[in-house]
Amino acid sequence: MRRGRRIAVDVGDARIGVASCDPDGVLATPVETVPGRDIPAAQRRLAAIVAEYEPIEVVVGLPRSLSGGEGPAAKKVRTFAQGLAERIAPVPVRLVDERLSTVTAAQGLRASGVGSRKGRGVVDQAAAVVILQNALETERASGKAPGECVRVVI
Repeated sequence: MRRGRRIAVDVGDARIGVASCDPDGVLATPVETVPGRDIPAAQRRLAAIVAEYEPIEVVVGLPRSLSGGEGPAAKKVRTFAQGLAERIAPVPVRLVDERLSTVTAAQGLRASGVGSRKGRGVVDQAAAVVILQNALETERASGKAPGECVRVVI
């Protein structure tokens, strides 16, 4: 397992959840929810978070269908991740499978007593936590960085 903090991003149409982990990759915690409608502004805010946390990489959840295919949402996230990767280079951006992360996060929030109305603002952060925890577990099990690296063309 590589040592270093990581940032996870759950990209949605309205909001972008952000999570981080400790340098040992043991515990993922929510950071904030970034408004997602203005993509350049969202990418600027994410770049500021990256500058503050100094992660070894940023993990972006890639929404796939249950069968593993990619639809319009995945294309949108790939475009977003490409723009983010260009903005924060040389920090690498990796796309990881995020199937059911929001569902898992919402169930966890409900189980802890957070209602759907109040939870709307934090479910994206919780989904980013789920994405990051899954990425960390994948790396721990395989010994390799999770997902696929977004290539930056200069």
